[in-house]
Amino acid sequence: MLEVAQWTFVPAAGAVLADWGADVIKVEHPRTGDSQRGLRSLGHITIEGDRNPVMEHANRGKRSVAIDMSTPDGHELLMEIARTSDVFLTNFLPEARKKLRIDVEDLRAVNPDIVYARGSAYGPLGAEAEIGGYDMTGFWSRAAGAMGSTPSDMEGVVPQPGPAYGDSIGGMTIAGGIAAALFERERTGVARVVDISLLGVGVWASGVAINAALISGQPWIPNPTGANVAPNNPLVGFYRTADGRFLSLSMLQGFRFFGEFCKRIGVGELAADERFASHAALTANAAAATEILRATIAAQPLEHWRRVLDGFEGQWAVVQNTAEVAADPQVRANGGIVEVETGSGKTELVASPVLFDETPLNLRPMPEFAADTEQLILELGGDWDRITALKDSGAIA
Repeated sequence: MLEVAQWTFVPAAGAVLADWGADVIKVEHPRTGDSQRGLRSLGHITIEGDRNPVMEHANRGKRSVAIDMSTPDGHELLMEIARTSDVFLTNFLPEARKKLRIDVEDLRAVNPDIVYARGSAYGPLGAEAEIGGYDMTGFWSRAAGAMGSTPSDMEGVVPQPGPAYGDSIGGMTIAGGIAAALFERERTGVARVVDISLLGVGVWASGVAINAALISGQPWIPNPTGANVAPNNPLVGFYRTADGRFLSLSMLQGFRFFGEFCKRIGVGELAADERFASHAALTANAAAATEILRATIAAQPLEHWRRVLDGFEGQWAVVQNTAEVAADPQVRANGGIVEVETGSGKTELVASPVLFDETPLNLRPMPEFAADTEQLILELGGDWDRITALKDSGAIA
């Protein structure tokens, strides 16, 4: 697969496909490389040393070649790579693709069977097809994720949960679209142009709430700060513990679990209370039940509730931070975080969330800038004289 892309949204798709075994060739500019290589600040976190979590997340397992596509020799080399590639993946805007001669017709001229995949902010059609954007704009803000996550009584807007949040979801979506296109090409011989936008991914993520708007004509209004997710079910919501942590309860069949839950947390008498003695009664008096549960759960720290609820069949979870997720044994047991061998030793990375035959993925490290340029030219049938000539012309690093 040939990737001409920067930042995270589209390169993340290449990383997912590399996780799944694809040979992904990442093209970078000989002088600047991917713009994220120099990123050393993520929110309040300053990145020290050689590690770069954004680049590693979106570029592990690839080969890096440094080509200046704007030069005649560089463009010729790019097309040589394209001739033997199954997929061309890019997030360059239409004007840049045309200027650099890397649009669909350019690639199909040298490889009619190539799957051409484009990631964009707002899609290939419509008045805004040529406008760029990031996940904060296309995915989070415009597609209603931000509004749907912001409590209705809160000043301001809730930001994305972390860096490249929408980009990562979108990258997985692109990877799935490419896999489907390759499957169709194998079965029918038809090579498709695949388009995925941050806006489209965001609309899909908020699809149920948007469908409700289509039916009712009314926007989704989130609950106010501190309110339970389901106002008519006390067992769907967030409860603060004595040490300032939170339990997340998601028992959609609230009455089914209410008696056992109350017994476990020490208020078993509520199951016999006539206010909560049937599904209809519990629904009607959910606010009263919620108030009691809040006071009860707020009286003990998180570790107490971990012990009390261990083995309970109802659906609940601790609201974890990212450091806790990194250490979560269930995440690790299912290959969510895996060890990666690098030139300087071993490290760990988050893996894409697909297991094949219940086997954690074998990830390869992020490539050093331009590390594979010469080797790829040799694989294409070139020699060292050509490599020297390409370097002299400025076509490669």
